[in-house]
Amino acid sequence: MKTADTNTDMNFIRHYLLALQFFTRIPITGKLADWVGYSPAMLRASAAHFPGVGALVGACTGFCFWGIYQLLPHYSAGVWIAAFLSTVLGVMLTGAFHEDGLADLSDGLGGHVSREKSLDIMKDSRIGTYGAVALVLALFGKIALLTLLGQVDIFIAALSLFAAHISSRLMPLFLILYLPHVGDTPQSKSKPLAESISLSALLVAMLWWLAGMGLVWYLQADRMWVAGVSGSVLALLWMWRFLKVRLQGFTGDALGATQQLSELGFYLAVLLSLGP
Repeated sequence: MKTADTNTDMNFIRHYLLALQFFTRIPITGKLADWVGYSPAMLRASAAHFPGVGALVGACTGFCFWGIYQLLPHYSAGVWIAAFLSTVLGVMLTGAFHEDGLADLSDGLGGHVSREKSLDIMKDSRIGTYGAVALVLALFGKIALLTLLGQVDIFIAALSLFAAHISSRLMPLFLILYLPHVGDTPQSKSKPLAESISLSALLVAMLWWLAGMGLVWYLQADRMWVAGVSGSVLALLWMWRFLKVRLQGFTGDALGATQQLSELGFYLAVLLSLGP
């Protein structure tokens, strides 16, 4: 029994490190990478740790936001710079993985073209007009919302970064659960995720999310976090409806786009809950 428990613990760590390796630029190399290993089944299992990846990225960016602000003169421009640099750090940590998905999905579904044509466009690595506009709006939207949050309360802004990254990485898992994969499966970067996520993996993801949001609530108990999660859920529901109508399923790019919109929805809902 003890050996079985140990193997379970090791698999948990391996799957988490594989998720970090695949979804961030955090170096998992050399002997550590050899120990982690790789297989499509392992990558599928690593989906359970998406919120755990968000916890690490959110902690880094949130601390960056708070720390930069403490080092700068406490004027409104200081909050803007802190929001800008924390956003840059987030992009560097993830290699713009989710932003790339947002751009590709926007290019594919921005125009009035057939489903098949949309899927072909999303395979093109080049960014078109719709993708460029979506990226600009998303990045400037994050910076603007975080700047306003920081002007309200710098600690709330830093916690919002942490909570938003966890919650926004939980939302795409529901697309995997309830929609079929419709990408070019043999070549798709989401191929290992094409099979529906298991309920046990979803449970692990929920535990990650509950632990993270429990910490946020412990540090700052307030209804605004309920509002923030609601904003992420509304973004998910909109994406689910949009993808069901336009693609009748999801692609890897759709998962990245859902994360981005859910993150923005979290910040906006927190701000709205704070009132004028």
